[in-house]
Amino acid sequence: MNTYDLIMKKRNGAVLDKDEIEYIVDGFTKGTIPDYQMSAFLMAVYFQGMNAEETTNLTMAMADSGDRLDLSKINGCKVDKHSTGGVGDKTSLIVGPILASLGVPVAKMSGRGLGHTGGTIDKLEAIPGFSTSISEEAFINQVNTVGLSIVGQTANLAPADKKIYALRDVTATVDNISLIAASIMSKKLAAGADAIVLDVKVGTGAFMKELEDAKALANTMVSIGKLAGRDVTAVITDMNEPLGNNIGNVLEVAEAVDCLKGKGEERLMAVSKTLACHMLIKAGKANNENDALEMVNRVIDDGSAFAKMKEFVNAQGGDADALEDCSKLCVTKYSYKVTGKDLFDAASFNEDVGYLKSCDNQEVGMASLVLGGGRQTKEDVIDLSVGIILNKHLGDEIKAEDEVATLYANDEDKLKAATQRFVNAYVLDKEPCGKNPIVYEVI
Repeated sequence: MNTYDLIMKKRNGAVLDKDEIEYIVDGFTKGTIPDYQMSAFLMAVYFQGMNAEETTNLTMAMADSGDRLDLSKINGCKVDKHSTGGVGDKTSLIVGPILASLGVPVAKMSGRGLGHTGGTIDKLEAIPGFSTSISEEAFINQVNTVGLSIVGQTANLAPADKKIYALRDVTATVDNISLIAASIMSKKLAAGADAIVLDVKVGTGAFMKELEDAKALANTMVSIGKLAGRDVTAVITDMNEPLGNNIGNVLEVAEAVDCLKGKGEERLMAVSKTLACHMLIKAGKANNENDALEMVNRVIDDGSAFAKMKEFVNAQGGDADALEDCSKLCVTKYSYKVTGKDLFDAASFNEDVGYLKSCDNQEVGMASLVLGGGRQTKEDVIDLSVGIILNKHLGDEIKAEDEVATLYANDEDKLKAATQRFVNAYVLDKEPCGKNPIVYEVI
């Protein structure tokens, strides 16, 4: 087989078979196919696309490029959950304890944040003492005893994906449905779960900006799951504004705790409960969403979901008592309260009352990054304590004296720059505006 011929074959729009795709993935992973040839191949895929069978074969080749996690020693049906990324998305910290308190084992490998999106591992590391790196044996034992463990991805889990994504990132080949789907699903399949629930975000803070693109990605990933013999459901949810009130690592831990105590923001609670319900159905614990919702509400109301969160944190070396009063963790040197007047001035809005019509949610995420709460490169060190707390959401009425949000920082210059980006992210209207749907569709 010849790499040049395969590049030309895909460039001309032909379909590659399983052996040909495996040859390319294996060769690039091992270094026998150089970056410049793989870049050409990725660009050919970007323009010509891949059919369902090709996309599945690409996914499986990437999943098989390294270790596969064997979860067979864990009792029960293992259901994983994955989000395509967004701003303020802390649902894993909420859904995991809910499922574990209902007897569904959650063995999850998560990633760190990059760019305007946050990462579950960074958020967990905001809890004093919490370890996201434990042995595979300890990981499995903890799931069997506690019901929940969340750790960082191992270096050899789908290594082809890491190499290919790094190349896509610098060759303008990121936004292709087949390549995105293969990247996500290769890691999920290698992680060993029996069933997978996908949270596909759509909107200005998501990778997929348009609903039709989000549906296409969701359908592609569900199709890959079926062809790979896995039970997969995709839930398409809104990311046109931050999910919840808090953005930033320790702030999101605090909000997750509020949700587990039944005091979470409406949209965040709705998304978290929807994901938890579909995971319960996948695990065979509930027959329908209504039954599943009753179970979810019960463990939140009786405190067992929060108790499970504390047990999970304690098992991984974290200070579970700190969760009782997260305000002690949320301490920074500086803060700034954004008022309605700040938004009015930034938008040259001359009315007495306005309404939050829309926001560039990616810019809101970038404001948190500028504060120090995110990374522009994988090597960047982040400040786990900084972030943003929102008091208003899209559709809300705004007056000049209203507090819209508070930004927290440890550097005055960063605070000033982040505030500028935040206030410029919002669009005001003088007429009342409707709110976006929370869940668009389940596939």
